[in-house]
Amino acid sequence: MGDVANSSIEFHPKPQQQREAPHAGGFGCTLAELRSLMELRGAEALQKVQETYGDVGGLCRRLKTSPTEGDLLPADGVLIQGNDLKIDESSLTGESDHVRKSADKDPMLLSGTHVMEGSGRMVVTAVGVNSQTGIIFTLLGAGGEEEEKKDKKGKATAPCSKQQDGAMESSQTKAKKQDGAVAMEMQPLKSAEGGEMEEREKKKANVPKKEKSVLQGKLTKLAVQIGKAGLVMSAITVIILVLYFVIEAFVVEGRAWLAECTPVYVQYFVKFFIIGVTVLVVAVPEGLPLAVTISLAYSVKKMMRDNNLVRHLDACETMGNATAICSDKTGTLTTNRMTVVQSYLGDTHYKEVPAPSVLTPKILDLLVHAISINSAYTTKILPPEKEGALPRQVGNKTECALLGFVLDLNRDFQPVREQIPEDKLYKVYTFNSVRKSMSTVIRTPDGGFRLFSKGASEILLKKCTNILNSNGEPRSFRPRDRDDMVKKVIEPMACNGLRTICIAYRDFSAAQEPDWDDENEVVGDLTCIAVVGIEDPVRPEVPEAIRKCQRAGITVRMVTGDNINTARAIAAKCGIIQPGEDFLCLEGKEFNRRIRNEKGEIEQERLDKVWPKLRVLARSSPTDKHTLVKGIIDSNTGEQRQVVAVTGDGTNDGPALKKADVGFAMGIAGTDVAKEASDIILTDDNFTSIVKAVMWGRNVYDSISKFLQFQLTVNVVAVIVAFTGACITQDSPLKAVQMLWVNLIMDTFASLALATEPPTESLLLRKPYGRDKPLISRTMMKNILGHAVYQLTIIFTLLFVGELFFDIDSGRNAPLHSPPSEHYTIIFNTFVMMQLFNEINARKIHGERNVFHGIFGNPIFCTIVLGTFAIQIVIVQFGGKPFSCSPLSTEQWLWCLFVGVGELVWGQVIATIPTSQLKCLKEAGHGPGKDEVTDEELAEGEEEIDHAERELRRGQILWFRGLNRIQTQIRVVKAFRSSLYEGLEKPESKTSIHNFMATPEFLINDYTHNIPLIDDTDVDESEERLRAPPPPSPNQNNNAIDSGVYLTTRGTMPATSSVLSSGPGSPLHSVETSL
Repeated sequence: MGDVANSSIEFHPKPQQQREAPHAGGFGCTLAELRSLMELRGAEALQKVQETYGDVGGLCRRLKTSPTEGDLLPADGVLIQGNDLKIDESSLTGESDHVRKSADKDPMLLSGTHVMEGSGRMVVTAVGVNSQTGIIFTLLGAGGEEEEKKDKKGKATAPCSKQQDGAMESSQTKAKKQDGAVAMEMQPLKSAEGGEMEEREKKKANVPKKEKSVLQGKLTKLAVQIGKAGLVMSAITVIILVLYFVIEAFVVEGRAWLAECTPVYVQYFVKFFIIGVTVLVVAVPEGLPLAVTISLAYSVKKMMRDNNLVRHLDACETMGNATAICSDKTGTLTTNRMTVVQSYLGDTHYKEVPAPSVLTPKILDLLVHAISINSAYTTKILPPEKEGALPRQVGNKTECALLGFVLDLNRDFQPVREQIPEDKLYKVYTFNSVRKSMSTVIRTPDGGFRLFSKGASEILLKKCTNILNSNGEPRSFRPRDRDDMVKKVIEPMACNGLRTICIAYRDFSAAQEPDWDDENEVVGDLTCIAVVGIEDPVRPEVPEAIRKCQRAGITVRMVTGDNINTARAIAAKCGIIQPGEDFLCLEGKEFNRRIRNEKGEIEQERLDKVWPKLRVLARSSPTDKHTLVKGIIDSNTGEQRQVVAVTGDGTNDGPALKKADVGFAMGIAGTDVAKEASDIILTDDNFTSIVKAVMWGRNVYDSISKFLQFQLTVNVVAVIVAFTGACITQDSPLKAVQMLWVNLIMDTFASLALATEPPTESLLLRKPYGRDKPLISRTMMKNILGHAVYQLTIIFTLLFVGELFFDIDSGRNAPLHSPPSEHYTIIFNTFVMMQLFNEINARKIHGERNVFHGIFGNPIFCTIVLGTFAIQIVIVQFGGKPFSCSPLSTEQWLWCLFVGVGELVWGQVIATIPTSQLKCLKEAGHGPGKDEVTDEELAEGEEEIDHAERELRRGQILWFRGLNRIQTQIRVVKAFRSSLYEGLEKPESKTSIHNFMATPEFLINDYTHNIPLIDDTDVDESEERLRAPPPPSPNQNNNAIDSGVYLTTRGTMPATSSVLSSGPGSPLHSVETSL
């Protein structure tokens, strides 16, 4: 990097009064015009400046301005005078090379980019949220408040600026252009619903809300369903127990209610109530949140060892469902450092960096001198800043690649430079776009001169008449040889996306010193030393990682700012595109052309035709990436909705990282903006860490499913046993304290045991579950019902004939305060033993036979199972009356264990039954439906809304909607009535309902775009439309949008609507119709 003195841009502040009016009146051109200008690059930008303003000077005059030192540009602007100015735009565009800027070729300078060489003066055209970096922050939600203020300001000044501009555009376009949100590139996706979708998008954008993860949504819904079922079962249990007791005592036996017996009756009722509460406690899966938290916390801790720093806990769970990964190229798939990967030295084409031993010392020495001397001395390779990182490249990236090549050949460029310092260089022909080469002349010890030259191979090879052979001796290099070399060496390199550089030299004797000003004469008759191929190489571990992703059913897409040829070549090397596949590689322009309609709006339907086959998106802007990610997430095509992960390291990746279900940022190369927007940071910048994140994510999902399979089996059995036992014997076979112990086993301990299972590679051999896949599959449902049948059969057998089998007293129909019986203790002990062995069965949920596979790899599981067994022995043998247990003999214990082990055998029997034959089984635990999701999106001031809360709010929503419609009808009636008199209703004559409904949450008067207005030419038609019932809204739960017809007086009209309203003679000045 050049020093500050010669790498600065000068700024002259604008006059204060110019800031006040960003529109045509005072500033010379509108904000929208400047913003659209700043989105162009190179020749397009120049053409636009020439067409609109004449030249850069004309733009300056229009802006009425003339252009803080530092390497980082703080604002967008147009270069008006430059001196060898080079900008590093990689943080915004992903482009690896420095971009040369000049007033007559490419004058656009962007905020957030770095000045690498030269100096210049610029006109500032955009700062803050209007600059390119500001726009990115706006997409991240950082500039929300400023945008809102600007939005209001834009609307307030719309009519006057229209008058000043002189009706050049239609009012709708004007409103769109002055809208503070974002330029055309950043409009929200629109489908056939049009305005309604846009309103919802706008609403969502203004409310910072934490969305639920896929798994949380499914679990919340499932927990509510199970809780409801448990509540119903417990209520029925209590009702049946009370009725049974009352009918038997007071009807069948004909007893009278005696005052002295009241305490006894109350004790019975309390006992029934306790049994009911116990059924409810067992039925409600309060262990679910615990299992999720334990599983996620355990995974996060372990993922840190796999170089995944998880910033948001639910991100690792969501990653297990990922169906698509949109990856940045520069720095993620590649190393973000130009490197020599192929070379042609001594008549040999090396596909890798050759070992120094295979090269002749003469060739090696010439090559090292040619590279070290004939490059800017400010270009260096420095040691890495952090341990484990790659060496830092400073200066021109192509020269850094060549210096890296010297280091790879086990040589050092620094001693050569120290031997021939910069001030001893005799003559330097610097690189420029005309020469496409750089040459340096030095004096040799014998008084002669040596010229080293490097440049584009197609230019420099034409000037070569000799080439070094394998012995380092020059041999003649004729045009025929050159054509042969182009075909065999240069074209294959170019096809692989490599940039080819030729390195050559020429000696002059002291006697024949040339005319150094005659460059064509000097740089000619060269001897070629080498031709090298340079690229930003693919990380070595990436192709294998992408293969694993594809095998796991995850589609990997590359989104980059680099050119299409390089992107396609890198994608082929990574394995993203395979020969013979049906795929699309598009540039940003073509992508936008395909997904936008005639008005320039993005349509989801068009996008759905593009993204399934899209594999490479090149020359893309940050908003293109954001649009693609959003489009894939919102798409409903295909069997299931997509879960998208995005990787990136630059500022330009920020919006997409934020929008994605899971955003991965690079820990070493990543910018602060990228890290802030991400969910997981890859501390080693390695794509393979993403595969590990997928593995852990799927493991979390499977752990929750294992726990559910186990818990629901216990739920079903415990609730049915308590319910049936209570109905038949007026007492639950499992007492309240025993039930709570079982609840502790199956909730707390089981969640700890099953949620800490380590992941295996086999998790990557199946397809992702996706958003809509149910938590409980048919295989799991088969296991749950199969084991429940076995357990219920055993328990009911023991309940009704157990006393005969064990030759003990029956525990049925025991008096109120009788001591614990052996009979019921055996039932309790058998039940717990079956749960313990079923916990081992629950380790496998996909029908695997070997349930012990990897059991010793999870010490927590083994400890919990053995610990629970030990505590159970203590409870049974020494629990006594508190646990309603009577000590058991060794023989009885062995029988309980035998029945428990039978669970494992029964598990093998169930595994034999093919799931495909059991068509009657239903899946459970689907994600929230589309209607519920829409409700959640519309809930404004809340961080997070769970399912139960949403159920409660449904009544409120219907009530408010009713009020909304009454308000609408009153206003419509008043409008028609008032049209018979002087005019419309006065703003102050609103009803109390209207005053109540005038809160921002229920007013949609602000949304004026895409709303058809009725004028005096079609009053009759409007009357019919008002009498007809309103069309059904696509979303039945939409309380804020589905609100019939609104009437607004001119006094209450928003400023932007006033220019659109009908003529003054109209009885209906402005009727807004919400579609």
